[in-house]
Amino acid sequence: MKKGVLLLTLIPLLLFYAFPVGAAEKEQRTWTDEIVYSILVDRFFDGNIHNNGDANVNDPSAFNGGDFEGVTKKLNYLKDMGYTAIILSPIFANEDNGYHGDWVTDYYKTDQHYGTMKEFKKLVNEAHNLDMKVILDFQANNVGPHSSWLNEADKKAWFHEEKKISDDGDQTDLETSWVDGLPDLNQNNEETRQYLLDAAKWWITETDIDGYRLNKVQYVAKDFWKKFVDAVKSEKSNFYTIGDVQGDAGLISSYKKTGIDAFMAYPQNDELREAFSAPDKALKPVFDAFAKSEAELGVNAPQALFMDTQEMPRFTKDAADHNENPGSRWKMALSYLYTMPGVPIVFYGSEIALNGNVAPDNHKLMNFKTEQELVEYITKLSDLRDMYPALTKGNMELLYEKGATAVFKRVYGEETMVVVMNNTSETKTINIAAEKLEKNNELRGMLNGDLVRSKDNSYTIVIDRETTEVYKLSPKSVINIPYLLVIGLVLLIFGIFIAFVIKRSKRNEPK
Repeated sequence: MKKGVLLLTLIPLLLFYAFPVGAAEKEQRTWTDEIVYSILVDRFFDGNIHNNGDANVNDPSAFNGGDFEGVTKKLNYLKDMGYTAIILSPIFANEDNGYHGDWVTDYYKTDQHYGTMKEFKKLVNEAHNLDMKVILDFQANNVGPHSSWLNEADKKAWFHEEKKISDDGDQTDLETSWVDGLPDLNQNNEETRQYLLDAAKWWITETDIDGYRLNKVQYVAKDFWKKFVDAVKSEKSNFYTIGDVQGDAGLISSYKKTGIDAFMAYPQNDELREAFSAPDKALKPVFDAFAKSEAELGVNAPQALFMDTQEMPRFTKDAADHNENPGSRWKMALSYLYTMPGVPIVFYGSEIALNGNVAPDNHKLMNFKTEQELVEYITKLSDLRDMYPALTKGNMELLYEKGATAVFKRVYGEETMVVVMNNTSETKTINIAAEKLEKNNELRGMLNGDLVRSKDNSYTIVIDRETTEVYKLSPKSVINIPYLLVIGLVLLIFGIFIAFVIKRSKRNEPK
């Protein structure tokens, strides 16, 4: 029996030495590694019916009941899909029907429909326990249309004079006019500026949030944003800021000196929505827009890639308008967001292809009881970004682009990933010269399990319609004779042990 125990002890040791050593420890996580889920709090999940107040799910322009507890209860749902950070729509106290968060009444209070400060702190704490970051939308341009501040004598200088924008090309006009008829805050006034800066710092020290997405950036003077960024980073050095500048790459580039860490990639968005709304649409405009952004903002500039936000119609509507399957269209679009340089930001409900036109139609309630195919695809993409640093940190080179097909590679250190996109309605065969990759290697498909070996100094890739494959460039597979011998020895010893145990048990059976 002692021999049997010895053999049993040897098996795990042999197995340990038989299998290859795991990958090296991952590099420290940076913001380029994040995958972000953007939430309109009121429309996500009602976790506590006791704070609903006047909420009415039958009125798309009213509060519908989503709250902090609802987000907290769904953190694992988001974590399982691979999301590492969430952005919450403005949570500050708002006027009646200000479910979108744009009609702020008090920057130091949570809106009663969302819950208490204690509940929000619990949300942040639970997210951090799951190694997820929490980012808040911060609205520094305006307050609500019926703000009590308008009637306070000591706050008269807090606002610009009421007027509409007359010249979109006049930056001063943009910064001093009332956008959408909302009272425009005068950040040049010392008291106004200090109130906003103090409030921004207070939320960091009070709740330990990780970042702000800054709304309507181009409607506020650059010098204010410079002070804002300096102020928040003085509280938390790794605090992250994302600028929402709705303009071309040139306009966005002019805000780099403010210190804002990253910008929403609006210059690419129009082309992304057009290209992926239906098959057989050219991808050249997409890559041209990317190249132009890099030329203006710098190579590997931190950009936030997205398909839609709470301010625009859903991308699903674009697909539906072309009578296309939204799931297939979303897979193509998400494949781009997750594999190109930039941080993907996915608006709530995209994983169920939520539809909708302009607000509030694009702010429908989230439905968690739907098909899981798109959720599973997102999870696969997230796993790839997590496993392969080249997809988050690597340089990008376009290897092939023709019509609605494209091939590009991401290279980081010794790691090369190759992404092949077939945005057409038929199977395509693409040949890539080995010199653009490496000779005598193979491409191992990580999404669909495809395998392409170099032959005659080229890689011949056959890819199905409306499909993306993400390959890892690897040495050609060879039969590992020593490895097989060790495995065979392990199995042989295990077989001898089993035979010994059976023989021993039969010997001990009562006669």
